[in-house]
Amino acid sequence: MIEVGVDHIKGFSPIVSSHSQVLILGSMPSEASLIANQYYGHSRNAFWPIMCVLFDEHPASYNQRVDFLIKNNIAVWDVLQSCSRLGSLDSNIRPETIIVNNFVDFFTEYKEIKQVFFNGKLAEKVYQKRVLPRLMPYFSYLEYQCLPSTSPANAALSFKQKIDAWQAIKQSVVK
Repeated sequence: MIEVGVDHIKGFSPIVSSHSQVLILGSMPSEASLIANQYYGHSRNAFWPIMCVLFDEHPASYNQRVDFLIKNNIAVWDVLQSCSRLGSLDSNIRPETIIVNNFVDFFTEYKEIKQVFFNGKLAEKVYQKRVLPRLMPYFSYLEYQCLPSTSPANAALSFKQKIDAWQAIKQSVVK
């Protein structure tokens, strides 16, 4: 039974190409992202500004941003395929409603991906608990790192501190 005010939501298809080398995983798009039908669509989410600073490019439209990620061998997806959640906060996700994405098929198809970065702690936690056991030992070559969330709800770090942590992305891709 779904509670009043709690929406069952479904995430997006991945942004990925056969040349992608790193994968950035979030948990589930925010309400603003779902409405805009865009990854990191909340105006105060730091994801796109951080990526622009890291790669010194400033694509204007969402489609240009997607192309920018592909050009830089970066894939983006979410750990959760669907869940029930009130509002946008990860803390409001009802654990019993979580369905994770199919990472076995994903990593089988996109063999160039060697590193996975988590955009926040919930993405890492759910992945380690619900995805990683299904992947081992077949994808044991994958390397993992959790980065500070780019969400506006994560105000503990400054923008500069987030950029410093996210440098790992730029250092991991080869053009």
